[in-house]
Amino acid sequence: MIEVSNVSKRYGETLVLDEVSVQLPAGKITSIIGPNGAGKSTLVSIMGRLLPMDAGHVLVDGLDVTETADDVLARHLSILRQENQIVSRLTVRDLVAFGRYPYTKGRPTVEDREHIAQALSYLQLEPLAGRFLDELSGGQRQRAFIAMVLCQDTKYVLLDEPLNNLDMKHAVGMMKLLKDAAAKLGKTFVLVLHDINFASCYSDHIVALRDGKLAYQGTPEEIMQPDVLAEIYDLPIDIHEIGGHRIGLYFT
Repeated sequence: MIEVSNVSKRYGETLVLDEVSVQLPAGKITSIIGPNGAGKSTLVSIMGRLLPMDAGHVLVDGLDVTETADDVLARHLSILRQENQIVSRLTVRDLVAFGRYPYTKGRPTVEDREHIAQALSYLQLEPLAGRFLDELSGGQRQRAFIAMVLCQDTKYVLLDEPLNNLDMKHAVGMMKLLKDAAAKLGKTFVLVLHDINFASCYSDHIVALRDGKLAYQGTPEEIMQPDVLAEIYDLPIDIHEIGGHRIGLYFT
């Protein structure tokens, strides 16, 4: 379980997170939704210790992320940021292999190579394994970074906008892959998503932020309600039941 307790964060005079407290269930998919500027990426970055918090605590299976050693935390929790820049010219296989560094320290074993091959296969990247990252499309690069994170093989995986740059086919495939990994491997995924319908169809738990505060949390059925979504997004959203899922329509 990830426990976030009274977490606050400021950028200068701007309060980005205001005493946010949530408990994210283990072995499930939690999606964090909300309008731009709600604090979604900041919260995930604090959970992954990419940003310091001004107040509060974050525990991952009882480990305090601010006090746990880097190599220990890296075996429990992995994170993909919204923006990733690699200066070195790397191939896809080289990038994915970085996910094993907490275990190999640069000396991969046969088991590590198996993890690398499996991650490449999961993301359908075998044909691109020898290509350099700057030769790929945005969507292909995104899949390569996600393969690197999955290759780290942690129980907890934080993904900030994992569907960024993916077309419909690969976005659906990505969400199915994460759902399968949560169900069969017991992994816990925390995703920042902009598309409420992906959150509705594939999440077990949804956390909604607005203006740096926790607005709502609950099951997709509890969150995908017209009055709830209207309060979160300040936008009328009609809800329709399609294929057993609650789908929001906000184009009309």
